[in-house]
Amino acid sequence: MNQPNYQKELEKILSGIEGRGNGAPRLLLHSCCAPCSSYCLEYLCTSFFITVFYYNPNISASEEYRHRVEEQKRLIAAYNAEERGYPISIIEGDYQPELFGQIARGYEDCPEGGERCFRCFDLRLRETAKQAAAGGYDYFGTTLTISPLKNALKINEIGQALSTEYDIPWLPSDFKKRNGYKRSVELSAQYELYRQDYCGCAFSKVERERQREGGQISVKK
Repeated sequence: MNQPNYQKELEKILSGIEGRGNGAPRLLLHSCCAPCSSYCLEYLCTSFFITVFYYNPNISASEEYRHRVEEQKRLIAAYNAEERGYPISIIEGDYQPELFGQIARGYEDCPEGGERCFRCFDLRLRETAKQAAAGGYDYFGTTLTISPLKNALKINEIGQALSTEYDIPWLPSDFKKRNGYKRSVELSAQYELYRQDYCGCAFSKVERERQREGGQISVKK
């Protein structure tokens, strides 16, 4: 069975938006960090009124969390100043690392990219879907699919399930396609964004430290 082409599904939605001529829809876009959002915002801001939802309870250290959220705000301010498309706004969700601890309990030994990560995706996207439904948005989505280290199929499956549960349309994506990840690296350099090399949780940090000690090269987030 062939994997769905989420990039083509997204392009079909964008084509429909461009042709409808009655104003841009509102998108609540979950963002994991400024570097990952850089290309996604550039790509989508001419089609949507985007509100970035920064909700990442997986980030273990509060200092790391604050650093990342401030970088997100700085990037959005820069894009808005440049008038790249429709104005972009941001909502900062509650920082609740204890919730990540709860969903990770019993999955501490799972490898990176496994069930613990899937539960984390669900935690963050579920809150995004709730906020999108409550706020009357037209779509909800996430920047997570831009990372070569993230399972785009699983992320989209979770998003689509939550779409049904909360009655809010999911914006399918595989942002790494069309050289999206490469473009995010370029934009990160252009705006001098802080690019972390782990997702934020204590488990991924330990894994990256192990890779560095072993001389392995890892993709930056």
